[in-house]
Amino acid sequence: MAKRKIIKIEEAKCNGCGLCIPDCPEGAIQIIDGKARLISDLFCDGLGACLGACPEAAISTEEREALPYDEKKTMENIAKQGDNVILAHLKHLAEHGEHKYLGLAQEYLKEKGININFKQAQALSGHGSCPGSRMMDFRGKTEGKGRGDTKEEPSELRNWPIQLMLVPEHAPYFEGADLLIAADCVSFSYASFHQGLLKGKILLVGCPKLDDAQYYRQKLAGIIKSNNLKSITCAHMEVPCCFGLLSIIKEALLASGKDMPFKEITVGIKGEILK
Repeated sequence: MAKRKIIKIEEAKCNGCGLCIPDCPEGAIQIIDGKARLISDLFCDGLGACLGACPEAAISTEEREALPYDEKKTMENIAKQGDNVILAHLKHLAEHGEHKYLGLAQEYLKEKGININFKQAQALSGHGSCPGSRMMDFRGKTEGKGRGDTKEEPSELRNWPIQLMLVPEHAPYFEGADLLIAADCVSFSYASFHQGLLKGKILLVGCPKLDDAQYYRQKLAGIIKSNNLKSITCAHMEVPCCFGLLSIIKEALLASGKDMPFKEITVGIKGEILK
C-alpha cells in the first residue's frame, strides 16, 4: 500500500441520508447500519465527486495509506448497475482529466462487449463540471488579445488547471512538454513572467510553505513518470522557505526513476532574476 488521496466519512456527522451515493458511480459508498461507509479502497478514486452532495459536510478527502485504485475492478462493479451508471463514471473521469483511467475503462467495455458511447462521456466533461479542475488545452490557440483601446501583451498560458493540487496526472499537453514549475509568488514578482519564463512551456504552480509538500512530491512523481516530458524548469523566490519547491521537484524526479534536463531559476523579491 502507498499513500494517496481517498475519501473520509465522519460517522458522527453522517445522518444516513444516502445523498452521496448517486454521486459515487464507482460504488465505493454504501449505507450500512444507517451510516454511509466506504466499502472498498479499490473503488474510491479520491477525486471527491461525493463531497458536495453531503448536507452535513461529513465527507472530506484525506491522504492516507490505501490500496491502489483499480479501474478494472471498479468497472466490474459499475457494469452491473447499467448504462447510465457507466456513463456517469466515464463522465466523472473525463471531468477530472483522468485519461489513463478512461482508457482502461474503454478497454474493459470492449472486452465485455458493452456498447457505451465513450465519446459522449468525454464531451459531457465540458458541461457542468468545476472550471477549477476541468482540463483545458490552449496550445495552438490565440490567447490574451488586447481589449478596447489597450494593447496588452498576449498570454503564454497553454494549459488549465495550473495549480498542482488540481492538475490531472495525465493530460495531452504534458506529452513532449517543457514543464515550468513556479512558486506562487514568482509571477507577481517577475514582471516579464509570460515572455521571459512561461513562453513555450506548460505551467504548474504551488507554494512549498503553505501547501502539502508530501502530496506535491507524489503528484509530481506521478506526472513525471506517466508522461513523456522533455525538461523541467523550477522557478522560485529567493526567500529560504521557497527553496523547498526545488527539493520537492528533485525528490519527485528521483521517485519517478526518470532523468531529464533540469534548470533552476531564482527570482529576487524586487523582481530580478538572480540566477
